[in-house]
Amino acid sequence: MNKPARSRHRSAARLAAVQALYQRHMEKTATARLLDEFHQHRLGKEIEDDQYEEAEVDFFDDVVSGTIARQDEIDAALQGKLAQGWTIARLDKTMLQILRCGAYELLARADVPKATAISEYVDVAHAFFDEREAKFVNGILDAIGKDARD
Repeated sequence: MNKPARSRHRSAARLAAVQALYQRHMEKTATARLLDEFHQHRLGKEIEDDQYEEAEVDFFDDVVSGTIARQDEIDAALQGKLAQGWTIARLDKTMLQILRCGAYELLARADVPKATAISEYVDVAHAFFDEREAKFVNGILDAIGKDARD
C-alpha cells in the first residue's frame, strides 16, 4: 500500500530530523546553519546515488527546532521512562535522537495522532536498528504518549 504524498513527505521529514539532530549532537552545529544545510543539500536531493524523498520542510523545521528548544523537558520525560540504572547518556546517540523527536511530537504536536507519532518513529528505528530496539522505541514513546495525551 502506498502512502499518500503528505504522509511520505512527513515520514521523510522525521527521518531527516533524526539525522539533523544526530549531526548537531556530534558536530555542535548551530540550529540555523543545520536547517539551512538540510534545506540546501539533503531534503529531496540525490546523495551518493541515493534519491532522498521530498520532505515537508515546515514540519522538518518544527521537529528539529522544537526538539532543540524543549530538549531539557524531553530528556527529563525520557529519563523517567528508562529502566532503573539507565541514563540518557548511556543511550546510543541515534536512538536518543529518535526518542527525542518522537517525544517532541507527542508533547507538542497535538495535530499528530499519538499512534501515528509512535508508529513513525518505530519505522525510523527500523532504518537503523533491529526489532529489539524498535520495540524499545515503541515502549518508551507509548509511555511518554500516555503521560502527554491521556
